[in-house]
Amino acid sequence: MKKEKIPQLIFFKPTEEKTARVPMAHQGVSAGFPSPADDFKELRISIDQEVVKNESATFYARVAGESMQGAGLDDGDLLVIDRSKQPENNAIAVCFIDGEFTVKRLKIEAEAVFLMPENKKYKPIKVTEDNELIIWGIVTYVVKKV
Repeated sequence: MKKEKIPQLIFFKPTEEKTARVPMAHQGVSAGFPSPADDFKELRISIDQEVVKNESATFYARVAGESMQGAGLDDGDLLVIDRSKQPENNAIAVCFIDGEFTVKRLKIEAEAVFLMPENKKYKPIKVTEDNELIIWGIVTYVVKKV
């Protein structure tokens, strides 16, 4: 196992301008048998309106690295982070530890907090009294890069 070199994350705020709306199929897209094309109706949707629940507390950041691949967070994916959400056990969080940002799953126990990677190549980070930890925000959505 290797200790993770924590890359710096670049954060983005949702735009405060009116967001672009793109076409969306009225009904869900079938993952089984195709549905008749006659039923297709076009609506407009804004991704920001779907994923941003608290605009003043929401940020975006790109995943850098492979320590969270087991949770479906791949290098280059876009995270939607809500700073107003309370940290909970098993949540995926953006943490600021000892002056560096990282994204990890929280493991909160009575005697300790661990920042858990989702890749066996990386070691968990046990937070001790010697560490400075700020749970910066909770990941609420992931926009996949294909």
